Amino acid sequence: MPENSTRSRLAGSWQRTGVAFTAATVFLLGGAYVHANAATAQSDSSSAAATTTVSTAAVSDVVTAANAFLNTLSTSQKSQVLLGFTEANATAWSNLPCGSSCRVGIQFSTLSSTQLTAAKAVVQAATGTGSGTGYDQVSKILAADDILGQSSGGYGSGNYYLAFLGTPSTSGTWQLHFGGHHLAVNLTYKDGAVEGTTPYFVGVEPSSWTSNGTTYAPLSGMRDAMLAMLSGLSSSQLSQAKLSSSFSDVLLGPGKDGQFPTTKQGLAVSGLSSAQQALVLAAIAPWVKVADDTTSASLLATYQSELAGTYISYSGGSGLSSQGDYVRIDGPGVWIEFVCQNGVIYRNQVHYHTVYRDHTRDYGGEFAF
Repeated sequence: MPENSTRSRLAGSWQRTGVAFTAATVFLLGGAYVHANAATAQSDSSSAAATTTVSTAAVSDVVTAANAFLNTLSTSQKSQVLLGFTEANATAWSNLPCGSSCRVGIQFSTLSSTQLTAAKAVVQAATGTGSGTGYDQVSKILAADDILGQSSGGYGSGNYYLAFLGTPSTSGTWQLHFGGHHLAVNLTYKDGAVEGTTPYFVGVEPSSWTSNGTTYAPLSGMRDAMLAMLSGLSSSQLSQAKLSSSFSDVLLGPGKDGQFPTTKQGLAVSGLSSAQQALVLAAIAPWVKVADDTTSASLLATYQSELAGTYISYSGGSGLSSQGDYVRIDGPGVWIEFVCQNGVIYRNQVHYHTVYRDHTRDYGGEFAF
């Protein structure tokens, strides 16, 4: 099991020219992935199972979008965006509505409409294209904060911040750093490839709302996947997965970098049936898909290969509907937490906090914690 001191750069693993998926895995993860670097299907006559090869995600589109955004800014604005890739800057994120006191970067509310469109284009280029994941989920988190802003001050999509830690390029190391209330996106690049996709914090209040006849629930896919994973367990397995501790929030939120428990707890995935293991992988997928489609597919293959060393656990109730209901997936790499909390503004419904980390790839493994 990884110790807290284990920190390595992502020098191989899922940063490679191709990743093979069985047909069953591709079906589980939602079919074909569409991105600038589209997956290339190939057949293998020597194998009974069809495979799909996914090429390594290029960052050229992200760099192009970043430079287009920078070209809209004044010199003083650029100085707020282009910052050093230091530990202090990289870890300056929070789930709280604390503005610039806990974040770095340029505030969305200070941008012109042209600049704001260009800023959002950077985030869109860097994140996944799926419905309910990636950029779609990110944009709905901002929309949820606008809903909160109608009831209470200090909230709204203008209170989100974007920074480039290091210079965007297809060489060298840099990070796309974006977030605000209930959101922290940290995507790290090295030498033209994605080096890290974590930490990714995402939460939402209200958990759902209706606007112009359409109902929005940005984290429903995450909750439903975790619920399906737990519902697939027997009563005996649920008993083994139950934690003795209670949780009112995620364990590894902001300011908790590197503080992974040294001992894994709960139910070993290695002892589950293939169908149950598929539900575990499906539960991981919505978080991983924050990254571009090619990177997320490759990273999911790595997490699939590590299922034998992965544990699942929960606290409170397994229905994920009440204060303190909590679920965790902890593998050699992947770490995901999902917790229900009572509403702060919308007190008649729970809201959700979640965090996705990686034992060795947070911030691209560039810092030792």
